[in-house]
Amino acid sequence: MNNMYPFVNGPLPYEYGALEPFIDEKTMHLHHDRHLQTYIDNLNSMIEKNPGLKNMSLEMMLCRFPRLPRDLQIPVRNNAGGVYNHRFFFSGMSPSGGGSPECPLLDAINRKFGSYEKFKERFKASALSVFGSGYAWLVLDRWGLKIITTPNQDTPLIKGQIPVLNIDVWEHAYYLKHYNLRAAYIDDWFNVIDWEKAGNRFSDAVRYHVH
Repeated sequence: MNNMYPFVNGPLPYEYGALEPFIDEKTMHLHHDRHLQTYIDNLNSMIEKNPGLKNMSLEMMLCRFPRLPRDLQIPVRNNAGGVYNHRFFFSGMSPSGGGSPECPLLDAINRKFGSYEKFKERFKASALSVFGSGYAWLVLDRWGLKIITTPNQDTPLIKGQIPVLNIDVWEHAYYLKHYNLRAAYIDDWFNVIDWEKAGNRFSDAVRYHVH
C-alpha cells in the first residue's frame, strides 16, 4: 500500500464477499472501488496542481495540514483523510475476525474500561453518537487508551493520537444492507474486527510512539 504520491487504490486484503453475512459484497465493492477511489483521485489531482505536496507522506500531510496554505487545508484534510481513514478501516477487518482481543491489548482494555464487554458498550455508544458522517476510534496517547469520534474525514493524527481501531459510520458503509439501522451495522462489524491487526497496532504504538 503506497504512502506517497501518486496514490493508488490497492486491492482489499480479502475478497469483496469475504465479510458476508456481516458486511455485504455489494457494499464492499462500492465502498472500496468508488468511494475510496474518489478520494484517491481527488488527492492525486490536488497534489499534481500543488507540487510542494509531492514529497509528503499521507500521514505527514494530515499531521501538518493546519500549517499548509489556507486554500489547501480543507481539501487536504478531506481527501487525504478520506484515503487514510478508509485504508485503516478496510485493513482492520478480516473474514476470520471477531472474538475478542488478546494480550497485551486485552489487558489494556480491561484496565481502561473494566472489561471487553464494557468496552464494546462504550464503543458502540460512541459510534452511535456521531451526528451525520464520521468515525469512532480506539486510540492510544500518552495517557493510555481512549475512545474518540471524528466528523467527516478528520483523523486523530492531528492530536498526536495513534489509531488502533476504527469504524466508518458514513451511511455508504452500511446503507445497502442495514438501511438506516446503524446499531445493527455496528453489532455486525464487531464480528469482523481483525483483533490480531489491532493488537499489532497497539504494540507498535506502545513501542515506538507513546512515551
